[in-house]
Amino acid sequence: MYRIGVIGDRDSILGFRALGLDVFPVNEPSETAETLRRLGREGYGVVYITEQAAAPVMDVIDEFSEKMHPAVILIPGIRGNPGIGMLNVRKSVEKAVGADIIFRDEK
Repeated sequence: MYRIGVIGDRDSILGFRALGLDVFPVNEPSETAETLRRLGREGYGVVYITEQAAAPVMDVIDEFSEKMHPAVILIPGIRGNPGIGMLNVRKSVEKAVGADIIFRDEK
């Protein structure tokens, strides 16, 4: 059975521990990158990472995009949502369908 991990700042991720998920508070991009790689090596099936923690390590996240495990999923933190997660959804949809079908009417 795969485990689920959550990476981000302590305030954003601590509540996930109550759900039985493994939480990994990080403060620096180097710490985030190493934690993500370690969870990949340790056989985690899903890793949630706050968008704020993910932003400086997108190159490391991209290393996992073609692999089956872990699935790296960006979530908003308590400091807001910079939109990185939605951008990744758009890229995935465009890759799967061949066109960007997610659009917003700006009227």
